[in-house]
Amino acid sequence: MSVKNIVKVMNFHSLLRVNSARRKVEEAHEYENELRDIILSIVNNRIFKEEKLSLRMPTDKEELNIYIGSDWGFCANFNSDIINFLKEDNDKNDKIIIGKKINFPVKNVLLYIDKEMFTKDSDKIYDIVLDGVLNSKYSKINIVYIHYYNLNHQEVVKKSILPLDINENEKSNRDDDYAVEGDLFYIIWNLVSIYVSTEIKIAEAWSWASENVKRQAFTSESLDKIEEREVENSKIIRKERNKKSFDELVENTNRKITKKKKEA
Repeated sequence: MSVKNIVKVMNFHSLLRVNSARRKVEEAHEYENELRDIILSIVNNRIFKEEKLSLRMPTDKEELNIYIGSDWGFCANFNSDIINFLKEDNDKNDKIIIGKKINFPVKNVLLYIDKEMFTKDSDKIYDIVLDGVLNSKYSKINIVYIHYYNLNHQEVVKKSILPLDINENEKSNRDDDYAVEGDLFYIIWNLVSIYVSTEIKIAEAWSWASENVKRQAFTSESLDKIEEREVENSKIIRKERNKKSFDELVENTNRKITKKKKEA
């Protein structure tokens, strides 16, 4: 298969993956909203308020930062934008890195996985988050990724997902009744960890969409350059062929003239 055909295939599949990522985000958002509603219905319920149940995180601890890049090239400055954030990160902060192209050496990397293994290894991320929140290891959990806004706008963002940003409208009392068996603290933080994992999945889907938009643009530009080069090569070949034909014509003409002179 020629380079041009390979680039064409990459270009075509990139747009298909953007649509697939959009569908993933829509599905994950529904799950995210339901989880958030369950969490808030517990912590805002008057019964549990009496037990002083809180989602506050320690303010004197380091952060957990999750970086989402890509496994493959042909996507312009996609990975370099993520690496720029990684370079500025505090060495004391724990880190999770997703994407084999994010290969800048840093300290305290708890998990490094290929992006194509994200779905399979997402439980490992969940375990790290759950351990972090249960043992009050972090003051914040952030995700750094390329957010997809539309086909013309993708931008690197650092999104804080813990502590939960709860607005005034969400702080009202609930009338729900609960019968709880087991450790309520563990249950609520387990729910929060699932919520965080869902946020990471949403960010990964947006990152996947952004990566493929950039790859589609890059491969389109590459196809244009390949076609320009093909046109230039065709001109050169045509020029050389015409020159050869002209030289042959001149040579044949000179041969005929020489022959006539000899006969005369």
